[in-house]
Amino acid sequence: MAIERNELKQPSLGGLGQRLVNVGALKPEYVAEAQHHASRAGKSLVSYLAHEKIIDPLVLAEAASEEFATPVLDLNTFDLAGYAPLDEVSDSLIRKLRALPLYRRAKTLYVAICDPMNQQVLDEFKFNTGYKVLPIVVEYDKLERVLDSESSAIDSAVEGLSKLSSNSTQLEEEDEDLDDIDHDQEDGPVVQFVHKVLRDAIKRGASDIHFEPYERTYRVRVRKDGVLRELNKNPPADIGNRLGARLKVMARLDLAERRVPQDGRLKLRLSRNSEIDFRVSTCPTLHGEKVVLRILDPASARMGIEQLGYEDDQRQLFEETIHRPYGMVLVTGPTGSGKTVSLYTALNILNTEDRNISTAEDPAEINLAGINQVNVHPRVGLTFPVCLRAFLRQDPDVIMVGEIRDLETAEIAVKAAQTGHMVLSTLHTNNAPQTLSRLVNMGVAGYNIASTVSLIIAQRLARKLCRHCKQPADIPKYALLEEGFSEDELDSLKLYEANRDGCDHCSNGYNGRIGIYETLPLSEDMGRLIMEGGTGHDLEKKARAEGVLSLHQAGLKKVRAGVLDLAEVKRVTID
Repeated sequence: MAIERNELKQPSLGGLGQRLVNVGALKPEYVAEAQHHASRAGKSLVSYLAHEKIIDPLVLAEAASEEFATPVLDLNTFDLAGYAPLDEVSDSLIRKLRALPLYRRAKTLYVAICDPMNQQVLDEFKFNTGYKVLPIVVEYDKLERVLDSESSAIDSAVEGLSKLSSNSTQLEEEDEDLDDIDHDQEDGPVVQFVHKVLRDAIKRGASDIHFEPYERTYRVRVRKDGVLRELNKNPPADIGNRLGARLKVMARLDLAERRVPQDGRLKLRLSRNSEIDFRVSTCPTLHGEKVVLRILDPASARMGIEQLGYEDDQRQLFEETIHRPYGMVLVTGPTGSGKTVSLYTALNILNTEDRNISTAEDPAEINLAGINQVNVHPRVGLTFPVCLRAFLRQDPDVIMVGEIRDLETAEIAVKAAQTGHMVLSTLHTNNAPQTLSRLVNMGVAGYNIASTVSLIIAQRLARKLCRHCKQPADIPKYALLEEGFSEDELDSLKLYEANRDGCDHCSNGYNGRIGIYETLPLSEDMGRLIMEGGTGHDLEKKARAEGVLSLHQAGLKKVRAGVLDLAEVKRVTID
């Protein structure tokens, strides 16, 4: 009976606990105590033991691997730089979840984690990537070292630049000939810093990187969701020339020429199967060359139209128009409003075996397989008009012109649309009706505009509210009425605004951007008004009478849906 009583006093250890006892890692009573504390903390036994660091990491990883039939991996033997798809998930999410994406195959993402049964972490990765997520067990101490090194990569790179600055005895002066620098022996900290900044910008989902020299400081800023933000730590000012030279070497630009702007491209290899292109632009300033890199993400060119933010009726109109055999579709808006993405989306929809598509761009931002892309080069005489004339002799079906800048380009584009081709292009105007006035002011005849222009799309990009932390907005009724909401909808209207403190999923309450669109089909009445010499105001008044939503009105629809807040719509639109 005594033996039976002792057996009754033995704690219930569970499978993992018993494995740890069997290998001599912990005594039964310690396992029971750990289980008790883990339960009170709302954690699993693996997570608790890893957090408290009271057991050998390798023993815990092997026990968890055997218990939950999950593979185990030694992180020290894995080539993170060559394989890890770190651009799939934001840095903030990786640090929050304390787990690391290791490898992606098709639609499956393998994630390094200490506790393979932590379903919350796996679900977060699945939600943020859309992939099936499978866990790989790793030792908690090695995982922590990798995560800490990734999060402090920029800071450590800046520290390396600071040491280089303080130890250097022959720093470049403002009038130094950078062509004399031995770039085969270039400073390791400079290379490391540039590489880390580029990778970090890609992982953040940024669109541009600015390297800016000033008299006593040097600033690096990254544009994400349309807003520029400065790095937490900036490099020393006296390293600026070396950073600019390094970027010019990577882009294969002329190092000796610092008096005029230069343009180039560079590639950054993220893994064996992943490369990102950058468009590089230099500009001489008072204190050195400013360098701006535009990140050219091929995924944006393959983005489906359903992801761009068109309302259902706008999307239907857009797709019906671009499938017509001839006509002209114009996309308008300021720089950075997403015009190129809209055009590339249309080209991808039209890119079939039975169509010959040619584009003239300045420059071609993203390579599109199956489409004949030409970079204009005015210095050698390869201008937009020259490209268009060549295209018309090459049996085209669809022609895309990067921008209509002058009367000559406009007239050739009109001629192409009149002779049985679909022409896509852009203009810089504030809204869709003003585009028609702009063409008239260029000198295009009103009857040519009325007979060729099929659709005009004005657009803006607005920052989306973070769905994890957005909060209800309390806006006075009179302000809502002034913005364009109706009296009838005020009582049932539920609006949201950004949480300025943000969360792990966003930046100051915003996460990602979405398009706001004004889609203007050219009706017979509108064409008649153009030929009669109607002003921009007349055209806009006619568009509203025909039910075309202004950019501001289109933005309000997304405010009603809880996608945008009113402050963001007011920031990017003018009613």
